[in-house]
Amino acid sequence: MNRMIGFLTGLGAGIGLGMLLAPRSGEKLRERIRERAGEGADYVRRRGSEAADAAAEALRQGTRRIVRETEAVRAAVDAGRRAYSESTRS
Repeated sequence: MNRMIGFLTGLGAGIGLGMLLAPRSGEKLRERIRERAGEGADYVRRRGSEAADAAAEALRQGTRRIVRETEAVRAAVDAGRRAYSESTRS
């Protein structure tokens, strides 16, 4: 989140400085600002998508691990029950 805030702050500062220092006509400047804003929006969408993909993968891995651990605990409990049952029969 901090990176996004930093990016957006930098984008705004860059646009402001570009408007002050650019030796271009108003129409060309506005067109360039639109292009840069579009690039910034694309960057934010791409990074958001990457973050969502990473979160989904972490969730899948966590779910697989929980299933694996649950199965291991279940097997251990079953083995303990069998051992107890066999020891009480003897």
